[in-house]
Amino acid sequence: MKDPFVCARCAAKGPTCCEITPGLEEVCFPISDYERERIRECVPYSGGFALQPNTAVFIENLLRLFPDQRRTVRKVFPPGGTHYRLEVDSAGKCVFLGADGCRIPQQARPFYCRLFPFWTDEKGRITLLEIERCLAQQENRGPVKLFAALGTSQVAVRQLHAELRTAWGFSAHSE
Repeated sequence: MKDPFVCARCAAKGPTCCEITPGLEEVCFPISDYERERIRECVPYSGGFALQPNTAVFIENLLRLFPDQRRTVRKVFPPGGTHYRLEVDSAGKCVFLGADGCRIPQQARPFYCRLFPFWTDEKGRITLLEIERCLAQQENRGPVKLFAALGTSQVAVRQLHAELRTAWGFSAHSE
């Protein structure tokens, strides 16, 4: 059964997937120009984006997530270049995280945020990015219960992952 408040309850409890350890911003997932524009349309004048260098650690992290797109990762995120990510405050919380959860409407959130805690590997298999502080994962053991609680499905996760890949100029599906 869908639990529309699990993420809001998690945000109230904290810490959440919308927080990072201060100093680790270089491993924050990038957002595409397309995603930034969608957010700006829904949350005007909010700022919320940080320009981040393409460090070796950042690039290596992306290569682990997209092992089938090594050439494209290096083209889109060349060493010495920059990319945008969501901004975080001094405590490491996403600036769009409010007391009731994310202030960005669901359909305008970055693909990575909408996919979490799911990921699709290079063979198209759906995996879990297991984070012990994720309340949805704590309350819903196993992917079937988690899909239901988050109101999504394998089909929807694969579609979102394809959209994320396309937004970055990767092939929509692993090759």
